[in-house]
Amino acid sequence: MGNKVEQWSSKLAFILAAAGSAIGLGAIWKFPYVAGTSGGGVFFLIFILFTVLVGLPLLLGEFIIGRSTQKDAIQSYKQIAPNSSWHIIGRLGIVTCFILLSFYSVIGGWILIYIFKGITGGLSGLTEQGYSDLFVQSISNPGLTVFAQFLFLLFTIVVVSKGVSNGIEKANRFMMPALFIIFIVLIIRSLSLDGAMEGISFFLKPDFAKLTSETILYAMGQSFFALSVGVSVMVTYSSYLPKNENLPQSAISIVSLSLMVAFLAGLAIFPAVFSFGLEPDAGPVLLFNVLPTVFNQMPFGVVFLIAFLLLFLFATLTSAFSLLEIVVAPVAKGDELKRKKFSWIFGLCIFIVGIPSTLSYGVLSHITLFDKSIFDAADFLVSNILMPLGSLLIAIFVPLKLSKETLFNELSQGSSISKKLFVIWYMLLKYVAPVVIIFVFLDVLGII
Repeated sequence: MGNKVEQWSSKLAFILAAAGSAIGLGAIWKFPYVAGTSGGGVFFLIFILFTVLVGLPLLLGEFIIGRSTQKDAIQSYKQIAPNSSWHIIGRLGIVTCFILLSFYSVIGGWILIYIFKGITGGLSGLTEQGYSDLFVQSISNPGLTVFAQFLFLLFTIVVVSKGVSNGIEKANRFMMPALFIIFIVLIIRSLSLDGAMEGISFFLKPDFAKLTSETILYAMGQSFFALSVGVSVMVTYSSYLPKNENLPQSAISIVSLSLMVAFLAGLAIFPAVFSFGLEPDAGPVLLFNVLPTVFNQMPFGVVFLIAFLLLFLFATLTSAFSLLEIVVAPVAKGDELKRKKFSWIFGLCIFIVGIPSTLSYGVLSHITLFDKSIFDAADFLVSNILMPLGSLLIAIFVPLKLSKETLFNELSQGSSISKKLFVIWYMLLKYVAPVVIIFVFLDVLGII
C-alpha cells in the first residue's frame, strides 16, 4: 500500500459513506424533478432497470479496480494497465467531479439560505406565488448566493481535510441515519394528505404513452448520478477497503439504499404535490417552490420544512465529501499534511469555478450555452455526457484489462459468489452496459 494508510474502520462505515455519496442530491433533489418532468411511473421503472442491469455491474467493476490496487483514481488504472493511456478514465472522473461539485455546491448554498430563512421566520405564511417570488429573489441575489455557496464548500473542505476515518466517516455516521428518520416522518405526513393517492399513482403507475427517447436518456443519466458511477468515486472509496471485504454484498447494499431513497423521495413529494393541485414538472425548483407551499398548509409546517431542509443538507454534504475526496486523493497520497493543503487549494478552486453557475440565475442569466443557463449546461455536461462516457470506458476497461480468473478471484475474496452469478455479472458488464450506453448516446445525437 506504500504510504497510503487510510482505511474505513468497518464495513458499515464504507457502506454509509458510499451510499451517502450515491444518495445525495441525486435522489432527493434531482430524482423527483426529473421523474416529474419525464413521465413519473414509466421513468421510475426504466430508472430501476438501468440501476440494476447497468449501474450495479459498473459499481462492482469500480469496486474491483479500487480494492485490488488500493490506489486512487489515477494510479489504480496505471497499475492495472501500465504504459497505456487508460488512466485517462481516472483523470476524466476527477474533472467530472470537479465540475459536478462546482454547480452542486450552488444547490448546497440555496439549502443553507432556506434553512436560515426558515429559522428566522422568512418561510412562514406566504402564498404559492409568494414562495415562487422568494425563490427568484434568493437565487438572483449575487452576494447572498456566492456567500452561501462558499459556506457550503467550507464545511466540505474542513471534513475532507480531516481524512477518511476522522472526517468523512464520522460525519456520515450521524448524517445518514438522521436522513432516514426525517424522511420517514415526512412520508407519513405526505401520505396522510387528501388526494395523496393521485400522486402515488403518478409516481408508481407506468404510463407508457409518456415514454420518449429523452425519458430513456434521463433515466440512464439519473441511474449513473444516483450511484456515483462513471467518475471513479467508487474506485477511490473502495481503495480504502481491506482485501477481505464482501464486494457483491456491499454493492447490493448500496444499490438497494439508493433505490430505496429514490422511492422514499417520490413518496414524500408527489402525494403532497398532487394533494395541493400543484404541477409535478416544476423542474429543479420543485423542492424550493413547491414544498414550502405544501408545508405551509400543514400544522407545524415550518418545523417539517426545516426538518426536510436539514435532511436535504445532510444528503448534499455526504455527496460533496466524496466529490472533493476523489479530487484530493491522487495528490494527497495518504500524506496528512498534503491532504489538508490540497483540500483547501482544490476546494477554493472549485468555489471560484462554481461562481458563474451561482450567478446564472441572476446577473449572468442572459448568458446561455446551447440554449441552457450556465448551471443547466454544467449539469447536462456531467449527467448526460461525462458520466455515461466514464461508465462506458470502465465497462470496456474491466473485462479487457483484467482476466476472467482475476475478476472471479477478486469477487470471491470475502464472498461466496457462485460461478453462475459471476457469469451474469460479467456478461452484463462486458456486453449489455456498453451496448446500452452507446445506443442511448447515438439516439441523443440523432444518429438512430
